[in-house]
This record gives sequence, structure tokens and C-alpha cells, in this order.
Amino acid sequence: MTSLYVHVPFCPTICPYCDFHVVRRHRGVVEAYLHRLAEEAQALYAHHPDPLDTLYFGGGTPSFLRDREFEALFAALPWRLAPRAEVTLEANPGTLDPARLEHLKALGVNRISIGVQSFQDPVLKTLGRAHGRKGAFRAVELAQEAGLRVSIDLILGLPGQDVAADLREAVQLEVGHVSAYTLQIEPGTPFAVRGLEPDPEREAAALEQAEAILGEAGLVRYEVSNFARPGEEARHNQVYWRAGFWAALGPAAAGHYPAANEAYSVRTTNPPLPRWLAGEPPQREAIPPLEHAKEALMLGLRTREGVDLEALEARTGLMLWPALEPIAARLEAAGLLEVAERRLRPTRAGLMRLHPVILALWEALEA
Repeated sequence: MTSLYVHVPFCPTICPYCDFHVVRRHRGVVEAYLHRLAEEAQALYAHHPDPLDTLYFGGGTPSFLRDREFEALFAALPWRLAPRAEVTLEANPGTLDPARLEHLKALGVNRISIGVQSFQDPVLKTLGRAHGRKGAFRAVELAQEAGLRVSIDLILGLPGQDVAADLREAVQLEVGHVSAYTLQIEPGTPFAVRGLEPDPEREAAALEQAEAILGEAGLVRYEVSNFARPGEEARHNQVYWRAGFWAALGPAAAGHYPAANEAYSVRTTNPPLPRWLAGEPPQREAIPPLEHAKEALMLGLRTREGVDLEALEARTGLMLWPALEPIAARLEAAGLLEVAERRLRPTRAGLMRLHPVILALWEALEA
């Protein structure tokens, strides 16, 4: 177990499209969070003490913490970092300045993921973001000047958005990684209450623009929504897409651990902040080998590297290829899959039509 996710739930503002577990800070809550996190980390470390190859602070807005709180956050984690470990911290533009970035770097952060979302002020206003165009540019430039690897998030396919302009400005900034998402309208969010609905055709066109504009600049689409220059891929996120194991700390954080019985693995999900602070244990879900195989197909086919079925069979003890070979051949003939030495990779058309491809493979496994 060499990857760790730490959830930092605090945000200065809560965006109207957000359905992550986020809270506003109030008196004493950050101190209580840090104390509980240190307890949880010590208990987890007792079972999983290996040095970390990837460490990811997600949120929320981890960069919203104060300097002394960052120090306490890192002090709460007893793990050593492996040589060349990737340490990523999510940040919003308004929470970054040169001193803050140098402090993060001194603590061990070497990669920063900045929630830009757009470089257009009207779009940012619609999204309820606290920063503007100038703030987005400044945050990226400061992170680059600090010597950090920089990834930015963009939301594409929004009403009134000039998608190409946002993508070209990301290219102009010469960032190493872009996560380009379409807006998901989740139940219970203010956007859902207002009756907003996505436009699948506009979103598909936006992702095609992303592939063209970012690809021309050398950022390869290595996952459905992620583009990177060679060597700038998100190593932590690749653990997820490869259906690997990772530990998790913090309220609402989800981890994936090896199982000690007939199940392949165990997924844990921590409770929300109040119950987590009270010491409530995580929910545990046993993942049988077949369920893991289905998840591995779904996640792996989101990536250009695809799924190595021989390795998946070795992990699960299941014979998958006899059931999958006929449908894989049909999907290959339809131009949606590449099949080579029992490795399945999505074609460009397959990435655009991923849902039916995955359903067809799942149905073959369940037959």
C-alpha cells in the first residue's frame, strides 16, 4: 500500500455545482479535524507502514488551510516518502501566493492541481467561483515560478463559453497537465434545484476540441478527461484507473485495500465530518473477484493504456478471456477497441462511446 488520499473538507465558498463533502470552517473545527486525522493516521499506519509513492490532498480546498495548519497536517502523517514520491495538493487560485507556495514546497508538495475551471469572467461568475480571469493566470504562473508541477482543472461545454479560448490559454501557460471535465449536475446541488441540464452534444464537441487543441500542443489524452505532456501524467490518479490499492484518511474519504478472505478487496468509506470526528468507523464493502474485474475493465478502458486481461486474470483467479473474446472481436470490428495479446484498448471512437463498450463487456462476463 504505497498511495494515500487525504480529504481536507474545508472551503472558503461552496460552488453551486459541487456535491463533494465540503464544509465551511468555524471556530475549533480545523483543530478538531487535525487531532482526529492524527489518530486515524496512526491506526492506519500500524497496518500499512510502507513508504508512500503518491500522496494526494483533495477536498474541499486543501490550500485554504493556514500555514500552521499545514504543518500540523503533515506532522499528523507518520509515513516516510519514497524517493521521487509525487505529493499533490488541490488548490483554488485565491488561496495561493508566493510565500504560501514556498511553504508548501518546503513541506514536501511537488505537484499542485489548481481549480481554474475557466479563464472567462462570465463563465466563472456562472460557476460561482471566487476568482476571476486574472487570478487564475496569476495562480498558475506563481506555482510554475515556485518550481512545482502544475495541473489545472477546466470545465468545458458550458453555456456561453468559448471552449477553444479556454483551451488555448491553458496551452499558452504551458502547464504540464489539464483535467478537462464536463459539468455534472448532481441531485441536491443548487444547479439541480434551478433545473439546469447538461447538453450532451455541446459537451461532446467540447471534448473533441480539447483533444485537438491540447493534442496539437503536446498534451496527450491519456484518460477520458485528462491530458498530459510525456512524464506529467498524474501518478496518483493512475492508481485509481489501474484498479490498484490506496489508503484514505479524513471525512467521507474512500480507500481500497487488499482482502484477507475470499473477497478480492475491501472498499472503505468514512462517514461525514461530524460522525467522523466522533470516531464512527468507516463503512466496509467486500469486493468479490468478478466485481473487481468489472471495475477494472470500466476504469482501465477510460485510459489509452487499456486493460491487460492476463494480469487481471492472475489477480482475480478468474478466466475472463473465453467470455470476453467474442464480444471484444465484435467491438474491434466496429472500430471501438484495439485487441492485442489479450490487452484491450479503446480507440478514439471507443473513448467517445465508452458506456456501451463497457456494458457489452460486462454483459459478456455476467452471461
